[in-house]
Amino acid sequence: MRAFRAFRVTAVAEAFSWTGLLVGMYLKHVSHTTDAGVWLFGRIHGALFVAYLATALWAARAERWSLWRTGFALAASIPPLTTLIFERWVTRRRPAGEPVPA
Repeated sequence: MRAFRAFRVTAVAEAFSWTGLLVGMYLKHVSHTTDAGVWLFGRIHGALFVAYLATALWAARAERWSLWRTGFALAASIPPLTTLIFERWVTRRRPAGEPVPA
């Protein structure tokens, strides 16, 4: 259960870092205001991206996910905010006997 909780937290954090990075890219490339957002959120997102991949593999092993589900978890790290969608989807599909961590 610890692996799944860590996966959920990391998935949400990775999505928030994507949002920060997207705002930073807007400020840098569209409004030409500053590149500080890309500098800061690029580093944060990079770290959370790697953490998401690691916790997804940890959760996949602990939860005995299929190869397909594990592949979707890893692929969800690429498009913006998709880790949030995948996290919600996989949380709803946990076996009925297992409590959903808060």
